[in-house]
Amino acid sequence: MVLLHSSVCDRRMWDAQWQPLVDAGYRVVRCDFRGFGDSPLADGPYSDTGDVLALLDHLGIESAVFVGASYGGRIALTAAALHPEVVTALALLCPGMPGHRPSESLKRDFGAREDALLEAGDIAGAVELNVETWLGPEAGEAARESVRLWQRHAFEVQAEAKFGSDREEVDLGRITAPALVVGAAYDVPDFREIAAVLPSRVPNARHVELPWAGHLPNLERPAEITELLLSFLRERQP
Repeated sequence: MVLLHSSVCDRRMWDAQWQPLVDAGYRVVRCDFRGFGDSPLADGPYSDTGDVLALLDHLGIESAVFVGASYGGRIALTAAALHPEVVTALALLCPGMPGHRPSESLKRDFGAREDALLEAGDIAGAVELNVETWLGPEAGEAARESVRLWQRHAFEVQAEAKFGSDREEVDLGRITAPALVVGAAYDVPDFREIAAVLPSRVPNARHVELPWAGHLPNLERPAEITELLLSFLRERQP
């Protein structure tokens, strides 16, 4: 099982999930994308999808369940579309979608505000904007402090970033893995809409929306999300 993190977090967002998943019998791999957590910036063009697939190859893993949150969900979808033989199941928490263009409201209410804060050197303000945007009302102070820590680190490391990645569009109809797509009632409209529309584009996908959650539900109700993942995976077992 591969756990792929959101772009406002790093691999530690799965701290509450990885051990129960191991206890359930899975070999669990969680990694930091470049410029997050303990992974340095790239020194040339790269692909996050390519990095993940190369990591699995390095570890001798031929196929795996992919669990992705937000940007990590986008990478999971890309991997499953480009290499359907590698991805045996998809569990996507408020995922991004390859080829999705942010709405004008998201660009105005979040993107432009974040850019202005960063250009003004107000990293603390940009961090708080991310905390307030991406965590729902049930997120406790521990979750908020974690996101502050991870996002601040990402801002500081990525200040010198020069290389983008994973911007290509892919054919989601090529995905063969069963997929659980989780949306959240307190998420921003772009991501709620992505979660709702994915089952019409990904064969064998189903959508559920959590009435209590924001964009990072596994930080808000960790045990409930762990059970949701395990329940989905149990359905696949003969």
